[in-house]
Amino acid sequence: MITTIANRIFGMLVVMLIVVTIVFVIVRVTPGDPAAVMLGPDANAADIAALRTQLGLDRPILVQYGQYIFDVARGDFGQSIFLGQPVLSALADRAEPTFFLTLFSLAIAVAIALPIGILSAYRRGSLFDQAATTLAMLAASIPSFWLGLLMIQFFAVKLGWFPTSGYGGPGTNLAERLHHLVLPAFALGIVSSALIIRFTRASMLDVLGDDYVRTARSKGMSERRVVLRHALKNALIPILTIIGLTAALLISGAVVTETVFSLPGVGNLVVNAVLRRDYPVIQGALLVVAGLYVLINFGIDMLYILVDPRVRY
Repeated sequence: MITTIANRIFGMLVVMLIVVTIVFVIVRVTPGDPAAVMLGPDANAADIAALRTQLGLDRPILVQYGQYIFDVARGDFGQSIFLGQPVLSALADRAEPTFFLTLFSLAIAVAIALPIGILSAYRRGSLFDQAATTLAMLAASIPSFWLGLLMIQFFAVKLGWFPTSGYGGPGTNLAERLHHLVLPAFALGIVSSALIIRFTRASMLDVLGDDYVRTARSKGMSERRVVLRHALKNALIPILTIIGLTAALLISGAVVTETVFSLPGVGNLVVNAVLRRDYPVIQGALLVVAGLYVLINFGIDMLYILVDPRVRY
């Protein structure tokens, strides 16, 4: 187990080094002078030269790369040009809405997808199975922002059950803030559930016809115990994989949803940073999202071993 964890951590470090290198190269190969782009068309040559010196862009490329690696390793992602604060601090200030939105959306997606996927596999070929498959394909085809707009129109504007946008003021309690996240979470969760439904159904179909399932039935076990205790347990590996992938995708998918619902999260921050050419914020957000991807994959790998002790790396 220790060797497995050590190997996975080493792999995580290698992946993050590659990501850091890619982010560094992307900014350097972008057409135009990053300093000039950040300051806008009205900046003079002296201001551009001063910003280039501040960002270290006037130094040799290898020196810039080494300094960038060193800064990222100690948690220094630079200073936001527009906000005037450290990038990591700016991301941390806006992490709460994105965290709860991702968590809430994932819980909704799993709560919808697992029962439907299991029942669809158990009743393969039935009307329920066909309807579930059709709805899953339909949900996968719906853009989350479009579904979000429909939900705003119906549940917020027409019925008045939920706020149309925002996350509450500074003194708003957690319950009220979560109330603001209901519509965006369902918009993301419904769309994300489609992939989990399809993988759950396929994984369950693979194991429901195995010998150990027929043996369990021949011993007189109830169908509930056969399906949930024996079949589902052995079908969990691909299901966990797709849930982990969905969690990672929800982090990036929150960018559009946060914009639609005017949530002050990381996604909204990134959109504004792109519009303002705030490159340090864009770089920092890319690195944080990539790090979360890697951590989620690491967590899923560890769950594999807990769910199925036969898994070895």
